[in-house]
Amino acid sequence: MSTRTESVDAPAGEARITWHTARAAKLVLALGHGAGGGIEARDLQALAAALPARGVTVALVEQPWRVAGKKVAAAPKVLDEGWRAVWPALERPGLPVVAGGRSAGARVACRTAAELGAAGVLALSFPLHPPGKPEKSRAEELLGAGRPVLVVQGGRDPFGRPEEFPAGEYELVEVDSGDHGFAVPKKADLTQDEALAVITGAAAPWLARLTG
Repeated sequence: MSTRTESVDAPAGEARITWHTARAAKLVLALGHGAGGGIEARDLQALAAALPARGVTVALVEQPWRVAGKKVAAAPKVLDEGWRAVWPALERPGLPVVAGGRSAGARVACRTAAELGAAGVLALSFPLHPPGKPEKSRAEELLGAGRPVLVVQGGRDPFGRPEEFPAGEYELVEVDSGDHGFAVPKKADLTQDEALAVITGAAAPWLARLTG
């Protein structure tokens, strides 16, 4: 695996891609971050570390607001514009591109997947609703992705526990006891490393099926 960083001009400013390139890559997995953090998130880093050895190049995408050092995420429309701006760079290797991300990044991936021709969507900690407000559902974004979707959700995620998700044409894997950042309490039945292994262990075979 090799690692490099690339800057991309977007309407709201400079976006950035950190490439974790597989030697014999079969596809590119592009992952956006959430509204409360960047690509240092434990799930994004775990996927970037584990998947290149399985033939998946992982591209961690930083939105312009994050590159600029701002603490508040841009509006959804601006996030979508930033994602569209980096897409040609993601396609440059000539491989199928799976759109993905955590939380707000998962929403962006779902909203733009069909338009951009993504091979699938990996939705990590999809924020089904704001905490404590299940009536404000974002299920329409998930169900309208128009592509194969894998949701990986923490069992105690306040933005939507696995049992709250509606029926639909997608797969869902639960990380037992995980919160919105997939952190697990010390008293949980699995360790933090085991929780991350659930994420990478679910993503790898699902991605392999997308490439036949």
